[in-house]
Amino acid sequence: MDSTGYITLTRQSGLMREMQVVANNIANAATAGFRQEGVVFSEYVKSVQGGASLSMGHGNVRQTSFVQGGLEETGGTFDFAIEGNGFFLIETPDGERLTRAGSFSPNGEGDLVTFDGHRVLDAGGAPIFIPPNAETIGVGSDGTMSADGDFVGQIAVVVPNDAVSMERANGVMFRADDGYEPAETARVMQGFVEGSNVDPISQLARMIEVQRAYEMGQSFLDSEDERVRRAMDAMMKSN
Repeated sequence: MDSTGYITLTRQSGLMREMQVVANNIANAATAGFRQEGVVFSEYVKSVQGGASLSMGHGNVRQTSFVQGGLEETGGTFDFAIEGNGFFLIETPDGERLTRAGSFSPNGEGDLVTFDGHRVLDAGGAPIFIPPNAETIGVGSDGTMSADGDFVGQIAVVVPNDAVSMERANGVMFRADDGYEPAETARVMQGFVEGSNVDPISQLARMIEVQRAYEMGQSFLDSEDERVRRAMDAMMKSN
């Protein structure tokens, strides 16, 4: 295969990754706290002896959008949303994780947990215990939680030290290996959940663009394959 074919293959590989990302965005358009992703393409240029330089594209870097999603009022006692820049702090078997999905509930031991059963942490990094007989649960804008007027704890709301370096751990949770610090301006809202920040219309449009670009690349590869076959047939017949 000549250089043109290899260049096209790298482009096709990147487009396939982007299609997977776009499809995942669309599938999670209704997932609370989901953050939309995109693919960043990079270019590799290498000089070729006796000829022009060779340029190849590589789409392998995912870029996450942290634009605020829409806030939906649920009235749920343990539904929380963050208005502004910040994340809830979650304890998982693989370490602490950050999330914007705030649909919580007490588990059998009274700890406040996520939908997957991971414990929600307070500002000191400890689990939050909800008294089983509490009739009224209140949460202030700073995350301070009370049960029947008595202080229970403060839901941790943090911001990563480097948001760009955060990695998606799974659907709605992120790793912040560079650490985090308390969010100063974020506001916790009780009885609300934050929806996905995916824009379905733009993602559907992008899916069509990627599909057409991939089809054009495949058509070029097919044409190149046919050209090489004809050249080889001509050479064999001439011999």
